[in-house]
Amino acid sequence: MNEMINDIDINEYLPAAIEWATNILLAIVILLIGLWLAGKVRNIIVSLSKKYTHFDDTLFRFLGSMARYIILAFVIIAVLNRFGVQTASIIALLGAAGLAVGLALQGAMSNLAAGVMLLIFRPYKVNDFIEAAGRFGKVTEIDMFTTILQTFDNQQIVIPNSQIWGAQIINHSHHPIRGVDMHFGVAYDENTDEVRKVIDGVLAAHPHILKDPAPFVEVETLNNSSVDFLVRPFCLGEHYFEILYTVPELIKKALDENGIEIPFPHRKVILVNEDKE
Repeated sequence: MNEMINDIDINEYLPAAIEWATNILLAIVILLIGLWLAGKVRNIIVSLSKKYTHFDDTLFRFLGSMARYIILAFVIIAVLNRFGVQTASIIALLGAAGLAVGLALQGAMSNLAAGVMLLIFRPYKVNDFIEAAGRFGKVTEIDMFTTILQTFDNQQIVIPNSQIWGAQIINHSHHPIRGVDMHFGVAYDENTDEVRKVIDGVLAAHPHILKDPAPFVEVETLNNSSVDFLVRPFCLGEHYFEILYTVPELIKKALDENGIEIPFPHRKVILVNEDKE
């Protein structure tokens, strides 16, 4: 009698046990394959950075991580589905939660979108000197949400990418050779050829000013009280600021040594003495 009852119990629960064991086994297989596939896809996307060197590595790491998480999400849904969980409601819940999070993080999402565009088009890269969002400095880091600058006085400036992408960007390091614009005024009584000769001598003696392209030294404007010269020497990008902040003093000293007057704004007052009788 007991043997008959045991046979009935085994026959009753055996199919269910086999089904659960099969589902568990399939779930483990799906999970292992999903984890392997997610890692493989991520590595493939990241490795593309070596092929497309004009794009930033950060972009490929971000896209690889996104692809991995998307695959893992589908894997988890497939695993739950093996155990009879209604995944349609879970997908709808995740979609609603994603929409709510997206609305709550509109600013962060705009920074993320701008970061992706900056990493794709690369208007600047790490170690470039740029002006962006009203700030100037050396780019030390670019991530998906912010760009970090280092100023000359060693301040760290963190700028949201949306502020940079939506405004003018000046990259001072884009071209290897830079022209340095400077302006100097001399008195009207001075000989412009002599002034040009003095300025050319200063530029020719400077070790970081290039001979090719040749410096540009010409009269630019006839002002009210001065003849203004535009002086544009060329140099390698790393010497730009050295030229900008040292050459004006050198030219000023050279003009003084050659007796060339540098005028300053002044006002002439004429007194008229009228004899009132």
